[in-house]
Amino acid sequence: MFNKLSSMAYGSFGVSSKALVFCRPCYGSIRDLPSSLRTPTIGHCGCVGAIAAPRNVVKPRKEESRDFSGARKSNKDKSMPWKKLDANEFGIQRSMIPDSTRMVLNKLKKKGFQVYLVGGCVRDLILDRIPKDFDVITTAELKEVRKVFPGCQIVGRRFPICHVYVDDIIIEVSSFSTSARTGKSPNKTLRKPVGCNEPDYIRWKNCLQRDFTVNGLMFDLSENVVYDYIGGVEDLRNSKVRTVSAAKFSFVEDKARILRAIRIAARLGFSLTKDVAISVKELSSSLLRLDPSRVRMEINYMLAYGSAEASLRLLWRFGLMELLLPIQASYLVSQGFRRRDGRSNMLLSLFRNLDRLVAPDRPCHEFLWIGILAFHKALVDKPRDPTVVATFCLAIYSELSLSEAIEIARSNSKQHNSNFQELSGHEQDIDNSDSKLSQQVINLAETIRSAVRKLNDRDYIANAMSKYPQAPGSDMVFMSRPVLERVEKMFGSVRRKGSQERDGLPSLERRINYKSLALGDFHETRRVFARIVFDTVYPPNQN
Repeated sequence: MFNKLSSMAYGSFGVSSKALVFCRPCYGSIRDLPSSLRTPTIGHCGCVGAIAAPRNVVKPRKEESRDFSGARKSNKDKSMPWKKLDANEFGIQRSMIPDSTRMVLNKLKKKGFQVYLVGGCVRDLILDRIPKDFDVITTAELKEVRKVFPGCQIVGRRFPICHVYVDDIIIEVSSFSTSARTGKSPNKTLRKPVGCNEPDYIRWKNCLQRDFTVNGLMFDLSENVVYDYIGGVEDLRNSKVRTVSAAKFSFVEDKARILRAIRIAARLGFSLTKDVAISVKELSSSLLRLDPSRVRMEINYMLAYGSAEASLRLLWRFGLMELLLPIQASYLVSQGFRRRDGRSNMLLSLFRNLDRLVAPDRPCHEFLWIGILAFHKALVDKPRDPTVVATFCLAIYSELSLSEAIEIARSNSKQHNSNFQELSGHEQDIDNSDSKLSQQVINLAETIRSAVRKLNDRDYIANAMSKYPQAPGSDMVFMSRPVLERVEKMFGSVRRKGSQERDGLPSLERRINYKSLALGDFHETRRVFARIVFDTVYPPNQN
């Protein structure tokens, strides 16, 4: 049976040319798609939208498009153009940029420096999505940036940048000169485009040092112009993730780009170009040589910012989950999950419900997604009666005593999701005994603590896929012990005595304090965790 399941999981590989647009209700800026573009997608929640290309991606005017030799670009000429585009045609408005970022841009501009927004924030503005953050690049030297913002700090040794503090927000400001000294040299076969001026040349060289074409866009707010020197707009139009240089070379140069490619594709619903997809698969084992802190950072970007389910699906599709999350990969194989499987399961449902609550500008702390992984592992190891799970959620959500949580859980009339193997049938002794129910809740908390410890157990991780010999081996541990100890305390205990009496089922719809959630506040993280688990076990639309 194991060989059959293994062949199901490892028998195919490919890349879809379709792009999934994940439209979550918390994205107030998402535009309605016309009915002609709506088609069914994987998943079962209303947050999953339709298959479509990004909106409002415009074609440059002919006089603004030239190839690298400086000649006009004809229809038959496929060389890469450099473009100067009107931001109004993308629908970019000043109100889409935070006051703190505009203040930094304006101050540097008033001092006579050229200054631009750069990278993923420009990409997201064009796609009418919420940027995770706003990065600034300027012609000023970093020491000159410090003169403009005396309270800022220069951080980083290999790639120094300035952290400019505006209230409690950090704006990252880099310098063209620093990038030129520390970045890779542009391809020597590429010459300065004929007819472009010195500012164009400086911008062009910087864009060639970027990881992906869709991240190689610059936006001049004062001129309301978007600069595209490496085909980023075209790839946005085609919903493609493409490396600036050859994919294999790019990933050898920086192995973390493999994970970034997955993250961008998951967040935007883009597909990987053929050479990127092949290189991700061929060089996947190089991730084992990546510093664990880098892996942890990239996984956190995948799971904490609103695209966790899509990220997990792509990690599984490209064979990376076995290397990074082998415990979860083992679960998917045991479920007979194929590489392109459109079905769902409890693990993916938990993260889908997490995605509904967080966003790029409202992320959670890593405590939350680690807690979800540990909770799911605890249920895989020992399936539980839904009443046990409901009682556990109520106890940690409202700080109720077990007796109070049990009383309210028994009054819950919602139907649980019976499709999950991690949930056992109702147990008769639990129905008749509060003490036995209480003991099972305590036992569940203990099992979660044990599951958290397994996430840092190198031997356990190395053997997670031992039943499936075709899978690559991995003993990578990227979660730090202090973080896991905090998660263990956060989700591995329930309160025996409550501080106050409650009548009826506590509302799980209370407003989330996103600042506290991002900081990993103990109580806020537990409440959001309980809400996610409860909504997964007892779906709101379940009859």
